[in-house]
Amino acid sequence: MDSNAYLLQQLNRWGYTPEERPRHTYLAYCGLDQPFTYVLAHGVVKTSIILKNGREFNIAYLQGPSIISLLRDEVSAYTSAPFNIRVESDRALFYQVPRVELWQNLNHDPGLQQYVKEYYRRRWGESIRNQQLLAMNSKRGVICGFLRSLAGQFGRPEEDGVLIDLVVPYEDIAGFCGISTRNSVNRLISELRRDGLVELRGRHFFIPSLDRLGEEIAE
Repeated sequence: MDSNAYLLQQLNRWGYTPEERPRHTYLAYCGLDQPFTYVLAHGVVKTSIILKNGREFNIAYLQGPSIISLLRDEVSAYTSAPFNIRVESDRALFYQVPRVELWQNLNHDPGLQQYVKEYYRRRWGESIRNQQLLAMNSKRGVICGFLRSLAGQFGRPEEDGVLIDLVVPYEDIAGFCGISTRNSVNRLISELRRDGLVELRGRHFFIPSLDRLGEEIAE
């Protein structure tokens, strides 16, 4: 059994019941005190923060099963939410677990202790890669890197390429890629479409060649 399946199994064994929320429901708001850690069982959520100038900066799309919110310390019943959490799939199924109870259970389960260590290692690695992408690339390169990452996370292989099986608005691309406006994203996506690197199929992005897209990215 993989670690994600084991986590969900343990939550059920401890007596927690999953809840369901529809698309664009917020589970948490950055800075507000809340007593829960959220564990996504199924669906996709977006984490983000609001910058001082009022713009939204997106952190990650997370796909279940996964812990969503950071755990922080082990003793505080309440803590300020580190970021906004919004449902991006049609539905999301998640567990809302009291923070202190979760830590108490984790401390008696070596398997879940290892899960938490791997969770932090993975998030740290993703953070470093994102910083490198933003620092080393033009806006075009950053968008190409972001689309390649989405293809790895949500890609559905087809005969002539990879379909990204998630609807990603241009506003979200701007928020993930550090681009100021939706119009700038629209212009850059139009360039990529003209150059045959990206197609639009309905509301979804389609990548004809990940290799060609990768040639646009400085690494």
